[in-house]
Amino acid sequence: MIEVKHLVKKYGDHTAVDDLTFSIDKGRIYGFLGPNGAGKSTTMNMITGYLAPTEGQILVDGRDVLKEPEVSKKSIGYLPEIPPVYTDMTVREYLDFVSQLKGIPKGDRKIQREVIMGRLKLRDVADRLIVNLSKGYRQRVGLAQAVMGFPETIILDEPMVGLDPLQIIEIRQLIRSLAKNHTVILSSHILAEVQELCDYILIISKGKLVARDTPENLQKLLREDDQLELEAKGTLQQIKEILNGVSGVREKRFVRKEETLWNITIKPEPGYDPREEIFFAFARAGCPLLSLYENTGTLEDIYLKLTREGGQY
Repeated sequence: MIEVKHLVKKYGDHTAVDDLTFSIDKGRIYGFLGPNGAGKSTTMNMITGYLAPTEGQILVDGRDVLKEPEVSKKSIGYLPEIPPVYTDMTVREYLDFVSQLKGIPKGDRKIQREVIMGRLKLRDVADRLIVNLSKGYRQRVGLAQAVMGFPETIILDEPMVGLDPLQIIEIRQLIRSLAKNHTVILSSHILAEVQELCDYILIISKGKLVARDTPENLQKLLREDDQLELEAKGTLQQIKEILNGVSGVREKRFVRKEETLWNITIKPEPGYDPREEIFFAFARAGCPLLSLYENTGTLEDIYLKLTREGGQY
């Protein structure tokens, strides 16, 4: 478990991280979101012990990162945005080098290296120079060094930047496989990836934590802006009469698609779901209802609302 308590990082008069407090529990994939300059990478560097905080405390399994850096660092694997690989080494040589840096007992190094190369599908390129590998494979090598030593927590800073769609799918699958044995903290600007991968999301803006919850609960932030989208056939007067008889509707907007085909946007009263009543109302009137679906707020909507408006959840 990682506990961040009232964390502050200042560079002169600039406050990069401003009184952050949160905890990371075992067995989850966490998404860490925020615009450029929000303080995400600074926070990650402090959690891993690469930067010292100006104020506050970071505990890893109850141990203070500043007071016991070596013990704490063994519990965390870190992949920065630019993988820290030596391109003049082969994959095998590099992972052997990493295992020595991490103080893994000599008798365990080969076993760990082979297990990790198998897990991350690196055996076919084990004896190739890293300089000759694709961006996707270099990212795999970066993940391998983060996993070396089998730390409880893996922190990944923008692991999908610069990857093509196929490579993104591959890295996504690797992250899911890592989550079976590790807690994963994932920083990314690809909101769809965060929504699909993560169990819990932290949103940071201007150094402050503005939201933390599951993706499902965060989406409830925009429930008051939910809309129903309908497509129906009939005259405008006929459709209006049907909808006037439906309760819980506060606003309606009509757009003609064809002569008797209409797109209708409905805003229900907060907390009210009139979909079933709408369906039966159109059925009783003998008016064709071609589609009916709920248009809810997305994670992107929430992210923009909180980071642009300076709100807090």
